[in-house]
Amino acid sequence: MVDYDEIIKLSLERGFYFPSSEIYSDAPAGFWEYGPNGVGIKNRFMELWRKELVRKDGMIEIDGSQIMSKNVFKASGHLNNFSDPVIMCSKCNHTLRADKYINEKIGSDITEGVTNEEIDIMIKRYDLLCPKCMSKFNSSEKFNMMFKVEIGPNKEEAYLRPETCQTIFVDFSRLFKIFRGKLPFAIAQVGKSFRNEISPRQSLLRLREFYQAEIEIFCNPNHLDKLSKFEELNGTNLIIEIDSQVYELSAEEAVKKNIVPNKLIAYYLCLLTLFYEKTGINMKKTRFRKLKDNEKAFYASIALDFEVHTSLGWLELVACNYRSDYDLKQHSLLSKKNMEVIDPENQEKILPHVFELSLGIDRSIYAILEHSFFFDDQNKRRVLGLKPYLSPITVGVLPLTKNQEFESISKKIYKELIRNFDVYYDASGSIGRRYRRLEEIGVPYAITIDHTSLIDNTVTIRDRDTMKQDRILIEKIKPFLNENLDF
Repeated sequence: MVDYDEIIKLSLERGFYFPSSEIYSDAPAGFWEYGPNGVGIKNRFMELWRKELVRKDGMIEIDGSQIMSKNVFKASGHLNNFSDPVIMCSKCNHTLRADKYINEKIGSDITEGVTNEEIDIMIKRYDLLCPKCMSKFNSSEKFNMMFKVEIGPNKEEAYLRPETCQTIFVDFSRLFKIFRGKLPFAIAQVGKSFRNEISPRQSLLRLREFYQAEIEIFCNPNHLDKLSKFEELNGTNLIIEIDSQVYELSAEEAVKKNIVPNKLIAYYLCLLTLFYEKTGINMKKTRFRKLKDNEKAFYASIALDFEVHTSLGWLELVACNYRSDYDLKQHSLLSKKNMEVIDPENQEKILPHVFELSLGIDRSIYAILEHSFFFDDQNKRRVLGLKPYLSPITVGVLPLTKNQEFESISKKIYKELIRNFDVYYDASGSIGRRYRRLEEIGVPYAITIDHTSLIDNTVTIRDRDTMKQDRILIEKIKPFLNENLDF
């Protein structure tokens, strides 16, 4: 099985992602940058997300500000509640996230809602010491993970957003009015969020600056089971874990057995499942895990995490939270703005409830890379078997040798294809090594120009996964690629 270290090696060597400011010794942890191949797969992943979720469901998309006023996060509860427990060494001041450190040392499963008193008791019970100098810890404290910023010469207090959804909530009234909304009314957003993590680690898996793709579905709480479009997806298979018991059943059965509380939530779990099926992730290694009360975020009344199994264990990719009317109510109270709307379908004046799909883009990309990478021992190959429509490069154009006639035809093909596809031109080294380079970055097809090309105007087109080669006319290359790159 491919492990985390292999994916890191691939990412660094092939330009998927790498640490930010790595040439400096004072580069802070938790900041990573996407290289050209990483940007390619990220952009294609987001286009698939838009196609399979946003456009398919008729959602609207916004692009909100990354810096927001203090009052936004006072209303949302983040200034008071968005904290993690920390412990600091009494001698060397080495600081750790307390619950994670205890879990690693004693093999327990402490949840994120653990209190400072419980942490101090466990540290004393198991005689846990600083891993750097073996001294005792001070009493644990809560650390707020918000990034504070100052605006203008008067240093007005503001914050980098810790999640993209708050811009959606504060914009809701305007958007509902402009687009003559009816419930359910879904708003999507892609962008960066910022969390001052205590112990960022494992590259893309725990970052201080990261990408989110969030969808907030505003709904009428009195009609969560009156969703006609649920019938289109009610046969979708869902894997759901509740209190360590795993259920694998259709969405319709999940609602009937009250494993999923209503049709609205079930419908969006189906949409999410169908989306991830197209990413190349092994869906048999995924699940929706229902969170216990002490695991849920402070704003969530119902919470399910969509998780995927990796070499590092279960990894959360999407938080699926029923936030009730928490957010709109809090913003209404502090801003003194009435955020109630008329549901035209039922002529009810209500404050909508919200169900959200908060997707971690960086984590999803890591999971796709790990699930797609494989070793072909028989042919001694390392292959990134991405879905063709997610590959950062569509096709490689390879003259067999540095023959002037071969290169002339190759460059002509390259110039023609580059208008519509991401194309890589490579004339350096043996043809076998060039194939291997393309395979490692997930390029699905390689076009080779050889002696026969000079005679009959054909090329070979090679499939990455099967290594099968077919001859086709040069004029048929674009139709072939269009057909095989469809979502």
